[in-house]
Amino acid sequence: MRIAEISSPELRPSPPDKTDAYHRHLAKIESTVKQLEAQSAAGKSSPGTTSTAATDLRQLVTQLIQFAPFPNSLKLQIWKLSYRLWNACVDISNTATTTIRSSASENHAELRHIAADFLSTAGDVSGVPSPAIKTASFYHKTGLIWHKLRRFDLASKCFERATDLLSKLDVASISDTGERRLLLDLNLARSRTAWEVRDLNLAVALLNRSKSLLFGSCTHHIELAKQCMEFGKQSLSRSNEEEKVSGYNGLGEALRLMNEALEVCEKGLGAARTREEKLELRGLRYKALRFIAAIHLQKEEFESVIKCVKVLRDSNDGGDDHPSISVLAMKAWLGLGRHAEAEKELRGMVIDKGIPEGVWVSAVEAYFTAAGTAGAETAKGVFLALLGRCHVSAGAAVRVAHRVAGNGAGEGGRVRAKVVSELVSDERVVALFAGKETDKEKVAMHAVLWNCAADNFQSKDYESSAELFEKSMLYIPYDTENRILRAKGFRVLCLCYLGLLRLDRAQEYINEAEKLEPNVVCAFLKFKIYLQKNDHQGAIAQIEAMTACLEFQPDFLSLSAHEAVACHAFPVAVASLSSMLNFYTSGKSMPTTEVTVVRTLVTVLSQEPGNEQQVLKFLKHAHTRASDLGPDCFFGKEEVGRRERNWFAVTSWNLGSKTGQDKNYDLSAEFLRLASDFYALLEGSTENNVLVCKSLVLSASSMIALEFQREAAMSEIEVKQVVQLLERAGQMLKSITAGNSLNDNEINTIDPELFFVYALCAYDIQGRLNDIGSQLLSVRSFANSKACKPQHLLQIGLYASQGVRSNHEVATFALNECLSSFLSSPTPDYQNVALVIRKLIAIASIHKGDTDDDLVYGMYKQAYRIMVGLKEDEYPIEEGKWLAMTAWNRAAVPVRLGQIELGRKWMTVGLDIAKHVPGMDAYKACMGDLLSTLEKKP
Repeated sequence: MRIAEISSPELRPSPPDKTDAYHRHLAKIESTVKQLEAQSAAGKSSPGTTSTAATDLRQLVTQLIQFAPFPNSLKLQIWKLSYRLWNACVDISNTATTTIRSSASENHAELRHIAADFLSTAGDVSGVPSPAIKTASFYHKTGLIWHKLRRFDLASKCFERATDLLSKLDVASISDTGERRLLLDLNLARSRTAWEVRDLNLAVALLNRSKSLLFGSCTHHIELAKQCMEFGKQSLSRSNEEEKVSGYNGLGEALRLMNEALEVCEKGLGAARTREEKLELRGLRYKALRFIAAIHLQKEEFESVIKCVKVLRDSNDGGDDHPSISVLAMKAWLGLGRHAEAEKELRGMVIDKGIPEGVWVSAVEAYFTAAGTAGAETAKGVFLALLGRCHVSAGAAVRVAHRVAGNGAGEGGRVRAKVVSELVSDERVVALFAGKETDKEKVAMHAVLWNCAADNFQSKDYESSAELFEKSMLYIPYDTENRILRAKGFRVLCLCYLGLLRLDRAQEYINEAEKLEPNVVCAFLKFKIYLQKNDHQGAIAQIEAMTACLEFQPDFLSLSAHEAVACHAFPVAVASLSSMLNFYTSGKSMPTTEVTVVRTLVTVLSQEPGNEQQVLKFLKHAHTRASDLGPDCFFGKEEVGRRERNWFAVTSWNLGSKTGQDKNYDLSAEFLRLASDFYALLEGSTENNVLVCKSLVLSASSMIALEFQREAAMSEIEVKQVVQLLERAGQMLKSITAGNSLNDNEINTIDPELFFVYALCAYDIQGRLNDIGSQLLSVRSFANSKACKPQHLLQIGLYASQGVRSNHEVATFALNECLSSFLSSPTPDYQNVALVIRKLIAIASIHKGDTDDDLVYGMYKQAYRIMVGLKEDEYPIEEGKWLAMTAWNRAAVPVRLGQIELGRKWMTVGLDIAKHVPGMDAYKACMGDLLSTLEKKP
């Protein structure tokens, strides 16, 4: 805080006129701008003058900001000065020599930065359209200059300031082409600056953000694609040493950026309107694909290179004929060990005159280096011999195919599978097997292809396997005798495409198989397809279809459940397991025990909220089946059975606790009742007996809580259920604590809250049955137990003193016992003592009235005796005041009726209590005077 702001009004100087200050600063700014305009007009601008002007203007801008906000007329003046300064900078830049020193360039950039700051200081101004965009444009152009000077900190500052200004605008409402281009150029400029300072995450994030600023413009797509490619090329140029030191994955980053460029080009083709635009975008797309192929080649991802080459060559627009494509393809084939394809590419390069000689020679060297180590000559000879002999007999074709296929999988298996597939699918080869006389050779060829495909399938090469299985179908006759074999081929093709996750193709094949041979395997494979498609209803329908098949076995339901759980399709898993439960009563041989199925069902349903009702249904099913079959038959014997029983008991308990915490008392009561039944099936240890008792008591308390929640009285049936629960719990509590069954240490381990909740529930339900005597007996019994605590008695007393079923005898007894316990404590809680005394006085006043005035008087005297000797504020002051005032007020009626002695008695005790209550001095004086006046009366 400045001194002027804290000095006295007399010494504080009067503030200067803001208008004068505006004009003084603007006059200085205008004077400096005029100097720059004069120098630029004369072509005599020097680094020294621009540096001085920049320093002066920066200081004036800083001072001018202190007077913000400005009137609109002043804002307009600032805008004019800013544009004059900017134009002067442009003139200076145009007349500057190409050998201008770095310091002069920085002065020039600083002047532009100041011009942009002028506009930002003025802010929005009436009469100037799109002021934020114009200001952002100044910052953007200035940032480009700073970036060129490699002052990336200042460039980033300008770009961020421009971004802040534009972020306040609604981008969707901007329709001007130049303004839209500014948004994109600004984002790209920020990205380039971030890239230069190695903030790669920000640079890539800004590129991604630029996708929302394309506005369907082909030019925008081109610019963004070029920037992505530029960053990708820079990532490729980083040395291996830098990657090792920094851990930077240059190839991975370059691939990601080139893929981004490719995606932008493809989207841009949809926005292109003219032939020139389409040609430029196609050229960029081809260039990106070539870079992607080159990156894959460096990463030794040869299959990806081949895919890129195929895309480049197989485009609808005629493809790309760049010389590098053949080189990339050949090196990729060599990397894959497919020397025949590499030879084709090499021969193609020889024909292509556009490939430089050095490139062609290098390609030949690379090819023969690889062929010498991998036996390329042998592979090439076999392949050429195969093509030359394909017109011989069908038997010879089978032998050739068997020789080329070899063992199918393993090293080189994919290449051999490809060659065999191409061979056997050739029309000339297929024609050899026409006619009935070649049936034996057809079977042999089918066996060769089937075994080779099976080997590839076992090695998880589903692509090659599918191709070979498809080609094997060419050698199965289309007759009734072979329909089962054809159905088998369609089913295995379905499996291949399931492995490839090409689900539509898999479904086509299984539909064909089902037409030829409908069976449970077809239904199961359709189930897997629906499961992969996340079509739960379709999968559940196939479960029903499986159970309807003649050859159905319960194992299919077990497999279906495992598949559904693995896919996190829990509704499908529940449907499968539920269907499985229906077969246990039929006597069929089952793949797993019934208790395992129920346990899995409960576990699956518990994974998602809202399934508590279904969980309860299956837990009840488990208890019912255990009762029907016997616990040992259902759960198992010895340790296995004990663990199963314990799992169901603990699960029921946990769900009962959870639903109780969620205030879903209806379900909580059911789960806890089941928990007591499951715990009862365990060995009769003390711990289990306590858990049974606890479950029963909490189940009863949940039913009572449910009544308060729904604000409707329990029905007679519900009351009887609660009575039965409490009777069972009471008997178990007696057996737990009776005789010598437990020592003191074991009794102390039982949660005292269990006895309290039981006593409170018993009191509540006995009140519903109008059994007042039993209520008092239950509370007395609890008060005499070791588990009883003063707080428990306080809660019972308060509960018994209120409501439509209040019992003042129980309330009086509980509160008196509670008061005795509190007072016998070494450090009594006088807050609770005061609460109990007040409650006892209220109960006695309501239920005794004037018939037992001495009882109420005795309570006041007891309170007085308690207060005597206490420290100040130890007894709650408000409660002390209440006692004093109510005791004094009780004298009013007797005094009016002429019962002077009775009135004096109440006034005396009120005064005595007031003497021990702080803050009642005025009352005590008044009370003393009134009492003296009363005593003087005859």
